[in-house]
Amino acid sequence: MNVNKGILFILIGASFFGFTPIFAKLGFSYGYTLGQINIVQMVISSFLLWSITLMKRSSFKGLHKKNILQIMMTGCFVGLTSIFYYGSMLYLPASLAIILLFQFVWIGFLLEWIFSKAKPAPITVLSIILILIGVFFASNIVNGDIQGLPIKGFIFGILSAFTYAGFIFFSGKVAVKVDAWTRSSLMVTGSTIMVLVIFMRDLPSILPLEQNLLTTAAGVSLFGAVLPPLFFALGAPLVSGGIANILTSIELPIAILSASIILSETVTPLQWLGTAIILAAIAFNEIGPNLFRIRKHS
Repeated sequence: MNVNKGILFILIGASFFGFTPIFAKLGFSYGYTLGQINIVQMVISSFLLWSITLMKRSSFKGLHKKNILQIMMTGCFVGLTSIFYYGSMLYLPASLAIILLFQFVWIGFLLEWIFSKAKPAPITVLSIILILIGVFFASNIVNGDIQGLPIKGFIFGILSAFTYAGFIFFSGKVAVKVDAWTRSSLMVTGSTIMVLVIFMRDLPSILPLEQNLLTTAAGVSLFGAVLPPLFFALGAPLVSGGIANILTSIELPIAILSASIILSETVTPLQWLGTAIILAAIAFNEIGPNLFRIRKHS
């Protein structure tokens, strides 16, 4: 029963994240800049996460000057991911931006290899090859639909994958014994400070705060930075890490589906095939070793 509840919580959390492109695209359609959306989003996220942390009376045990700085620096990867991901959406369809972001999966394996000297297993290499094949189809290269799209959008998309993979890698190494909500709040604080510094020139244009900017930034904040961690925190302890990774990948089809239905973006059957291959590759990497083990012992 607890496992089913954990699966449900993780699916809900990942699904929420899949809706962030809608709010980002909506903000751009209103004429707001990348800086304006990111600043308001991060301030709202920081306020909400600290409110939850303090209301829950989360523990501050294990914190000291050095690891507070490390946690906040790790949080900067969140801000960079937000900047590059939404920046990619300025130039590309949301469905393509999310596919580029999802390259964090194989980039994460690469970071483990470089920094932790953990050489990828053959099954992981095969999964990476499948992911790249999936990207080939999902990006619609076959139909030539990406020709004419600004190269800047692709650069931002790939950078978002690198920064997101960096966040996942370093967040698993820094102050892991500190309360999860306290860590999340400090990470978002670091991210907020960085975004404010980068987009300092946009600060005067935010006030007085317009209703449309507040609505779109709040949507991005809730669906991207507040609700997913909340549901992941509830669900992750109830399931295994491998299953959790597979379940969180639901955000890819949700994001593409929402872009298709709500943003009226065209998603071809080949793109859906590519998406299915990417999801299958992620699942294969997580459950493949166990399947081979079972066959070996049977």
